[in-house]
Formats: sequence, structure tokens, C-alpha cells
Amino acid sequence: MRINRLFLLLFLLLLASPTAIGQCAMCRASLESSGNVVKAEAVNDGIVYLMVFPYILVAVVGYVVYSMFRRKKVKTI
Repeated sequence: MRINRLFLLLFLLLLASPTAIGQCAMCRASLESSGNVVKAEAVNDGIVYLMVFPYILVAVVGYVVYSMFRRKKVKTI
């Protein structure tokens, strides 16, 4: 139960983290030259959204593996 609280705390901390604002050099140069601020912010948001999904997938796979090992350990005891 203590481990579940730790995972919940880590998940909530990841959700509360400030938004990362970054982009590749080519995207930045292209967007800065056009002068369209809304388009630049949309590209930044898209990069952040695309960056989140691999972390979520790794967390889900890690949790599944952890629960499989935990179930196996409980059955052998």
C-alpha cells in the first residue's frame, strides 16, 4: 500500500510540473520568421503533448511488470 501511495505522489508531481517550452532549431527559426505567435505556441503545445505519451507508456509497462512480479511473489509465499 505504501508503494501505491508513492506512485500516486509521483504521478501527481508529474502532472503539476510546469510546461516545458522548447522546440527544435529548425522549427524555431521557421516560426520566428513568420511572426505568427499563435502558430508558434501551437507548435510548442504539440511538442509537449507528443513528449508526454512515451512517458505514460513506460509507466504503464513498468506498473504491469511490477504487478506481475508482486502477484508471483504473493503466490509463492
